[in-house]
Amino acid sequence: MLLAGAHIHRMRFHLVFAYTIAVLVLPRAAVADPLYFEDFEVDHTAGWTVNDPGLSDATANFFFDYTTVGIPLAPNSAPGGVHGMQLQANLNGGVFSGLSVSPTGESFTGDYILTFDWWANFNGPFPDDGSGSTNLSTFGIGTSGTEPQWPGGTQDSLWFGATGDGGSAADWRAYSTAAPVGYPDGDPVFAAPTRNSSDPYYSGLGGVAAPAAQTALFPQQIGLTAVGSAGMAWHQVTIIRIGASVTWSVDGLLLSTVDVGALAFGGENIFFGHSDTNSTSSTDPNDVALLFTLIDNVRVEENPAAVPEPATLFMLGAGLTAVALRKRRKA
Repeated sequence: MLLAGAHIHRMRFHLVFAYTIAVLVLPRAAVADPLYFEDFEVDHTAGWTVNDPGLSDATANFFFDYTTVGIPLAPNSAPGGVHGMQLQANLNGGVFSGLSVSPTGESFTGDYILTFDWWANFNGPFPDDGSGSTNLSTFGIGTSGTEPQWPGGTQDSLWFGATGDGGSAADWRAYSTAAPVGYPDGDPVFAAPTRNSSDPYYSGLGGVAAPAAQTALFPQQIGLTAVGSAGMAWHQVTIIRIGASVTWSVDGLLLSTVDVGALAFGGENIFFGHSDTNSTSSTDPNDVALLFTLIDNVRVEENPAAVPEPATLFMLGAGLTAVALRKRRKA
């Protein structure tokens, strides 16, 4: 009985050992302190640089209460966190244009992961959409942070973009210093054969209704968005740089992988942007309220490849426990 009791005592000790690894070690390894974080719940307008080529009207609101236009809380926001960054361009000027914004003075080197919540709002009715509804949400890395990044400008970065309404021949895009007018359909940087939202690869996206709260405010926001399009829903965007490889994913769907080893960047900052896809401005009287890019909960963390998965850490703890048990039994 004493031997059995001693065995049980040893088993309890090793279970506590494994539990200690899971509780104390795993959280510290699996959740890195961010290099940068912005949830826009405090007005940090002064901490951002707005890069506007000045060709047409463009605006950046870094303390936008998006519930005022019926958008629900972003998935990574704390309860009550209703503010985000709103970006708009060429609503009235009738000139092809866009803008980009960067956190002032930031620099991110080495391996890192950029994540954020993204919403592309546009004017309905859906799926044919309203006047001038085809706009582009943009986001990228490797910029100086002082040069406007948009399709008609000079590229000093690697960046990605998508239309909200799926109304372009190229709804999912990638640009770089090596491809200043964008990588074409069929380029190996893309996971899908084409960039158009009609490609089956994107079929898990789109086909959604506007939030009921927005439709109540703007009755034109009826119908369902085009299948394969990005608009009228929150998405988790992930851009990961590991060595010379940069990947772009939306809601876990890999969209692009770019080898940046030979690319010359303007700097090491990040950016977010918005642009029109042509020179036409919307004639919709509600375009100012409805046509924009919304960004929330921006986070940059370092060395994603160095962070073990929780399951890996658990198996490590279990393995150490098993080794200890074998040694005790031999003794």
